[in-house]
Amino acid sequence: MKTKRIISAFIVMTLVIVAFLTGCGNSTSNSVSSTSNSSNSPLIGSKDEKYVMVTFVSGIEYWKGAFKGMQDAAKYLGVTAQYTGANEYDINQQVTVLEQVIAQKPSGILLTCINPDALKDPINRAIQQGIPVITFDADSPNSLRYSYLGTSNYNAGVIAARTLAKLVGEKGEVGVITIPGQLNHEERTAGFKDTIAKEFPNMKVVSVQDGKSDQVASAQAMASMMQAHPNLVGVFTTEASTGVGAATAVKEANKVGKVHIVSFDTDKGTLDNIKAGVIDATIAQGTWNMGYWGMMFLYHLKHDLVRPIDGDWKTARVAPLPPIVDTGVNVVTKDNVDYFYSK
Repeated sequence: MKTKRIISAFIVMTLVIVAFLTGCGNSTSNSVSSTSNSSNSPLIGSKDEKYVMVTFVSGIEYWKGAFKGMQDAAKYLGVTAQYTGANEYDINQQVTVLEQVIAQKPSGILLTCINPDALKDPINRAIQQGIPVITFDADSPNSLRYSYLGTSNYNAGVIAARTLAKLVGEKGEVGVITIPGQLNHEERTAGFKDTIAKEFPNMKVVSVQDGKSDQVASAQAMASMMQAHPNLVGVFTTEASTGVGAATAVKEANKVGKVHIVSFDTDKGTLDNIKAGVIDATIAQGTWNMGYWGMMFLYHLKHDLVRPIDGDWKTARVAPLPPIVDTGVNVVTKDNVDYFYSK
């Protein structure tokens, strides 16, 4: 089933590229906007078309890669990409921001979901009002969203477990610092815990702590974990803030090299800690792909360019896009860390 989804994703992406090249002809990326009114290509839009990315904890560096991808796609299409989100890790605040965006009637919404259930009704209202919604990074799978682009979070947890196991010699007590209640983090944690249990009989997950997506809270959680489990040899942190917080606690406890850290994402603090040897590795997501293809999907939906059947796919209740697109991960270590700094 998963293979079929990935194949479908590649087919859709290939068709998008072919259509784009056909539409643009000899135009360069610098002239896309100026030719938007003279081209008959369906892939040349208008600056009046506004597509909005909605996030939470909107000021963190992590979202920059995704929005850069969205901006790049918007530039090629000649449309406008905007960014907004909840300032804090607050479910009610993100719901409010999303409802405000819906009221503005944008051409499409690219949304990451702080909580799958809380965002379900606003997503459905947007769809019912004719505003296409694509989710990325964190999904709301029971909503009417057309597609989700993101990491296969369970598989990312599997990779993190194998990476940490190699670092600790496949034995010892390990822990997890995560964000309970957020689907993508729960899946990463599940992949990690299941893999440790199935593949590494001499390892044991002894603690799972809430990092609250905050460096200070994560440092406190890590310090408490090390105090409660003095034989701890490693930790998996499921996002960047928790990784940097854990690194702070490990440094303060003088346990660098004794407690190994596998983190998630590639903000500057994480990468700097890898170069310093405090964080051993991090799992890098394909955030640019999330934003780029999310924008492309929204545009195609808005302009009715998706034709999965010979007829009205809405009336026939046929999915217009692959429901899930895995944008992949890479393991970042000292050997390749320099390639992941934002330019």
